Amino acid sequence: MNETCEILHQGQWLRLVKRGRWESCERCHGGEGMAVIIIAATPNDEMLFVEQYRVPLGARTIEMPAGLVADGHDDDTLEAAARRELLEETGWTAGKLELLMTGPTSAGLTNERIAFVRATALVKTGSGGGVDGEDIIVHTIPRAQVPAWLMQKHAEGYALDLKLWAGLWMMQYQLDGSPRLPD
Repeated sequence: MNETCEILHQGQWLRLVKRGRWESCERCHGGEGMAVIIIAATPNDEMLFVEQYRVPLGARTIEMPAGLVADGHDDDTLEAAARRELLEETGWTAGKLELLMTGPTSAGLTNERIAFVRATALVKTGSGGGVDGEDIIVHTIPRAQVPAWLMQKHAEGYALDLKLWAGLWMMQYQLDGSPRLPD
């Protein structure tokens, strides 16, 4: 369907558009609305999570490390963005990155797509915490304890990114549902 696009408002990072009767939000910088989410496990089988305050929610969240592709990097790739964001947010460098799947984050709201990237063979090489005042707190949680830890955080009032559960599944299984063998 090729309906005309009316730009209702445009800011530095987002624009609100209307196609026919449908209003949606689009990313308007490089990367064509692409983001990465990094599913990462340390050599001690601890999953990496980040905690930060998210202005749109007015709350602290628990998420997997993530970021935008081409966020100030014109020749960015999904893998390069995943490697950069993992290091910036957590201080860990991946020895192996595996692009798993790409899909929409909220198909009725935005053109943004996210790529799940599994990161293994990690080495601690920095302090993490994010850039430009992101004020990220890194959590390393033994994989067997993750579901209980997440539910405790939820009970404490944290907003949990629902993609966490997809990421946990993708750390344990191949996309066809077969068990994932250790690296």
